[in-house]
Amino acid sequence: MKVVIVGGVAGGATAAARLRRLDENAEIVVFERSGFVSYANCGLPYYIGGVIEDEAELTLQTPESFYERFRVVMKVRHEVLSIDRAAKTVTVRDLETGREFAEAYDKLLLAPGAKPTQPKLPGAGLDRVFTLRTVEDTLRIRRFVEQQRPRSAVLAGGGFISLELAENLREQGLEVTIVQRPKQLMNPFDADMAALIHTELRTHGVRLALGHTVEGFAEAEGGVQVLLQGEAPLQADMVILAIGVTPDSHLAADAGLDLGIKGTIAVNDHMQTSDPDIYAVGDAVQVQQFVTGQPAHIALAGPANKQGRIAADNIAGGDSRYTGAQGSSVIKVFTLTAAATGLNETAARKAGLDVEAVILSPMNHAGYYPGGRVMTIKAVFARDTGKLLGAQIVGADGVDKRIDVLATAIRAGMTAADLTELDLAYAPPYSSAKDPVNMAGYMMENIRRGLVRQFRLEDLDALPRDGSVTLLDTRTPAEYRRGHADGFVNLPLDDLRDRLGELDPAKPVYVMCQSGLRSYLACRLLTQHGFACRNFAGGYRFYEAVTTDRCQSDQAWPCGMDR
Repeated sequence: MKVVIVGGVAGGATAAARLRRLDENAEIVVFERSGFVSYANCGLPYYIGGVIEDEAELTLQTPESFYERFRVVMKVRHEVLSIDRAAKTVTVRDLETGREFAEAYDKLLLAPGAKPTQPKLPGAGLDRVFTLRTVEDTLRIRRFVEQQRPRSAVLAGGGFISLELAENLREQGLEVTIVQRPKQLMNPFDADMAALIHTELRTHGVRLALGHTVEGFAEAEGGVQVLLQGEAPLQADMVILAIGVTPDSHLAADAGLDLGIKGTIAVNDHMQTSDPDIYAVGDAVQVQQFVTGQPAHIALAGPANKQGRIAADNIAGGDSRYTGAQGSSVIKVFTLTAAATGLNETAARKAGLDVEAVILSPMNHAGYYPGGRVMTIKAVFARDTGKLLGAQIVGADGVDKRIDVLATAIRAGMTAADLTELDLAYAPPYSSAKDPVNMAGYMMENIRRGLVRQFRLEDLDALPRDGSVTLLDTRTPAEYRRGHADGFVNLPLDDLRDRLGELDPAKPVYVMCQSGLRSYLACRLLTQHGFACRNFAGGYRFYEAVTTDRCQSDQAWPCGMDR
């Protein structure tokens, strides 16, 4: 059996290695149009920033090492131009010599990946306008930074690559501006959680120009102008387009294979295309969103590697199936870690699901152990069953651990009650006896059982300030003086029992504290004394971060904080 693989990075290289482990006699040929195979795509921004110093560390394998270990022929700088399904051949061009030739296959695996989204904007081809996808792109950008010593950069787009580049370029001393049309960065996160990321970026000197549309680029003396719709242009020494990625599916389309959403290659759960002898994996394919079962395009390294393995199993005569992707991801943003898995609340509601969300701000480890830092967790669950559907976390140490636990819980179909019973490792330097994951489960269960009702950030503006409801801040007087939400009066939790007579039981009570714990305790107390009470989700710390971000992003939005 002869297998030809188009693309030699994550999915293609994984499939080649797996196939060799399954079939020692198969002839395996991989064509990769770049000059590198099996490289660490996710590490590229860190080479530009100098965190990864040696270029060789980006490459996990070379064509020579791959052949030596697996007897797989890796032909770099070879581009597959077309597929002849009837003849079962591909036409290949050697990019070094220009020679074109036909290569026969018994089975064909497409792993072409995705390419940077490049809208047809004036000036997109200027020398100082870059994209980042391959090792060659990385070397070009790093060479420019080292030789030209730019002082400023504009990043168009607000996804993973853009944020990682922003950090690495700031560490090199550049002034960095991120500009994009949406008013929030990082689509896997809801706007309220993204606000925490915005704050961290601004704290480290990254300028955010959100809600602005890039219309093109123009040469300027010693630099480039970023032309904005209805706004003055931005001036920079260099621009990097990081708007997103587009599935590189033209080979499949030209060959008449079925396509899916956003121009992806349609595959079944065996990673098989509409042609039974052609498989496809990685950033170019349509997959199933694990939580909703709906078609999705999820361009991440983890799914690509899994799909490569599954395709190889099936090419070798096995029966492996891909059951869908959750989109689990994590990113370092200066001193913070931000991670997400499954559905965020926005996506869940867009999918028509009846969901609720809890927001909590626990310490990453025992509060009495030195060095603890707060993390903010948002967990999304089905209102009827309590099934966990998604989670987002922004914090420092321990974020990756918790998101992986929650990702596993989603894969296992766990509910809020199941989260409360998880037996997770505890020692003061690493966690608390009640881990943040357990705490999220407790909160979800309390809401489902009706022990507490909550109100959210989006409800605040609609709360009457005419005295018809009671707005309480149960923090200490010192905390209250440092800042509080408009209209909320201070009544510390520890004084509440002795001062119940000051409250009118006929009026609904809305309670806020720093993290949501004291206000929850206040609501349990008040409810048992006949009050109708709601607890603020996330606490004042969360409220302050989001409202501050909104004020900085949109001056027309009222801050709503008394200082």
